[in-house]
Amino acid sequence: MNLFLDAIAWIFAPQNWQPGGVSPLPIQDRLLEHLLYTVVAVVIAAAIALPLGFYIGHTGRGRQFVIGFTGAMRALPTLGVLFFLTMVLGALVKGNSGIFWGTTIALVLLAIPSILAGAYAGLESVSRPAIDAARSIGMTEMQILTRVEIPLALPLIIGGLRAGTLQVIATAVIASYAGLGGLGRIISSGIGLNDYDRILGGAILVTAFALVVDALFAIVQRLTRGPGAVSGGRGNRFRRRASRPETVVETPTQERNVTA
Repeated sequence: MNLFLDAIAWIFAPQNWQPGGVSPLPIQDRLLEHLLYTVVAVVIAAAIALPLGFYIGHTGRGRQFVIGFTGAMRALPTLGVLFFLTMVLGALVKGNSGIFWGTTIALVLLAIPSILAGAYAGLESVSRPAIDAARSIGMTEMQILTRVEIPLALPLIIGGLRAGTLQVIATAVIASYAGLGGLGRIISSGIGLNDYDRILGGAILVTAFALVVDALFAIVQRLTRGPGAVSGGRGNRFRRRASRPETVVETPTQERNVTA
């Protein structure tokens, strides 16, 4: 308990927030670096995964490929990929740019599966009667996608972004071992100095940062859950009900032929 209280006291110590402090201080600089890595990686991952997920969810093409691809991506060893890319790009590009982009690519690869799965699963969960109704009144496929499917699937799409962002925040901690900044620098420096207050303080800062971001996504996800929008449970149940084969009532003559 004392260790936890000491870590909290270390976080709120004014000298740790003083500009110009000895590296890795001040804390706000490491926090901004962590936020920068997260935003850059999630924006690039979303620019790749969302259009691909919308195409697969709308057309139904390539679904098996995406399932296999996302499974393979999730099986990649994050630390190994991170160090491989930072070493390769660090050797090709001079300065910290190679290390930065090597780390960013590793984080993008980590965020893509969750965002992609949220996009195509969200569109697949939209009820077929709603899509058929939009098609029957003359909407084009692009209008159906942008005016019907994406708005109704928005909670699940944001859920995918939420999961991908949290994975990036957690993994960006190890960026310090590749030579970059972020909140991981506080933890690694604490390990080097055998300073338990600093180690636990850095871990608490990462946890608090992830919880704040998760809460913001939860609020946005709840606000977009309007009437007709699909959520995790109800949308899937409706989908299963809609895709269930219709019951066919046969005539007595047909029943006799089947029996014979």
